[in-house]
Amino acid sequence: MTERPNVLLIMNDDMGYSDIGCYGGEIQTPNLDRLAASGLRLTQFYNTPRCSPSRASLLTGLYPHQTGIGILTYPTGPEGYAGDLNEDCVTIAEVLHDAGYRTYLSGKWHVSSNLTEPTGSWPLQRGFDEFYGTIIGAGSFYYPNTLTRGNDNIDHEAEKDPEFFYTDAISDQAAEYIREHAKQHTDKPFFQYVAYTAPHWPLHAHEEDIAKYRGRFDAGWDALREQRLQRMVDAGLVDRGWLLTDRDPTQPPWTDASDKDWLLRCMEVYAAQVDRMDQGIGRILEALEETGQLDNTLIVFLSDNGACAEDIPENVRIEELVNDLMLARARTRDGEEVVAGNFPHIKPGPENTYQSYGIAWANLSNTPFRRYKHWTHEGGVSTPLIMHWPAGINDDGGLRHTPGHIPDIMATIVDVTGASYPDRHHGHDIPPMEGQSLRAIFGNDELAERPLFWEHEGNAAVRLGKWKLVREYPHGWELYDMEADRTEMHDIASERPDLVADLSAQYDAWAARCGVIDRGRILQMMQALPGKAFWEDDGSP
Repeated sequence: MTERPNVLLIMNDDMGYSDIGCYGGEIQTPNLDRLAASGLRLTQFYNTPRCSPSRASLLTGLYPHQTGIGILTYPTGPEGYAGDLNEDCVTIAEVLHDAGYRTYLSGKWHVSSNLTEPTGSWPLQRGFDEFYGTIIGAGSFYYPNTLTRGNDNIDHEAEKDPEFFYTDAISDQAAEYIREHAKQHTDKPFFQYVAYTAPHWPLHAHEEDIAKYRGRFDAGWDALREQRLQRMVDAGLVDRGWLLTDRDPTQPPWTDASDKDWLLRCMEVYAAQVDRMDQGIGRILEALEETGQLDNTLIVFLSDNGACAEDIPENVRIEELVNDLMLARARTRDGEEVVAGNFPHIKPGPENTYQSYGIAWANLSNTPFRRYKHWTHEGGVSTPLIMHWPAGINDDGGLRHTPGHIPDIMATIVDVTGASYPDRHHGHDIPPMEGQSLRAIFGNDELAERPLFWEHEGNAAVRLGKWKLVREYPHGWELYDMEADRTEMHDIASERPDLVADLSAQYDAWAARCGVIDRGRILQMMQALPGKAFWEDDGSP
């Protein structure tokens, strides 16, 4: 095949490993399920534990610390922690644009520290021909901050449109880009990045979508985790020998939980957010089919980190969300006050609410794994990954168990498009790609063994083959056999000090090479910064 493929890269936000239907979940995702049934699912693919770092790594093929996004897009320190995509990296859009591709972005950017003024880290300055979306990382789905077209703020468009909903806007713009491309740029292939904020808090969804899930979660998180695990085992996604992790120790058994009606509503709204995204993906696929481009488009879908266990406390000040972080609006488009906080007497979903679904449901979303977003245990860094490309992948419904990592996406796209990854760009030396192409696994479940690394807020890990060394800051290293115990239930660090020493030395060498700064130093720097984010519970923004 000589015709270069289009590339459609879809990332969503804060969704757990097992939420969507084709990974064992209860949420109705027929369009993602369709892609999985006629494509590949990877069972051991990894992101990073946080929104901005994952996006930086996805876009550049590097580890996030190398790109200037060490933690988030806030100025939390020097060098790799500047919170701004630096000039010492290139994005997929820049690489493919130079290779003759037309490049589009619809959705969340979240790799720039300047949220209001165009800079060198904004999309049009980093290789995208067209951009519609938000610069900030989260916010109201009905009336988001930093809504931008090109380099221009267009918040007023959402303010004046009573039907505006951000998930739909992302999907519809993506479909429009595909149709416009087919009319105006028939001589070029396209790269399209679709970056959803769903299902990141706040819990905002339409009543008709929420209604689909009434009663679906009534069995509660304990029974549902067991049911999910069984479906995952039956589907071949996880090994039947892996134990289901314990319920989070901070959470009660479902039978003892209070405010059940509100708790169920939280999970129903979360599910509705994912459902709405899948509906939009269906419209994007329709655009590909209508324009005859589906067969030769490589579609990749993944989540940016594991499920989010952050509670929005009842004492949060809406002014902090609005003024300090630009994550909310003080009032709805109709002028009604927005009430922020997980108040059980207020049902989430409408525009005047600002809530999250909490620890116990995040525990369900990450079935069967430990921990959540922020952490480098499997619950924090495991993502579903679907790849669909009829012209290049011929294993309908195939599973691949070989470990992969988010920097591999750049390497894969460079490989299948025939693009050239530069060693210099705009006068800057560019580090080599850290990932390797996944093209080899299109036909076989084999990939050359290499170490994979993580660090976020002092939480760290390295995986090599079946071994994973992991730590939860400020505690010591744990060691797990991923073939026998991917749910990380049996720490064998004390039994294999040789492996701990070897892998920790590899981690130290990687951390030094990639500019990881000791967590203690970061905390000292942060103490000097004015203000702290409302979810801060471990010294992190």
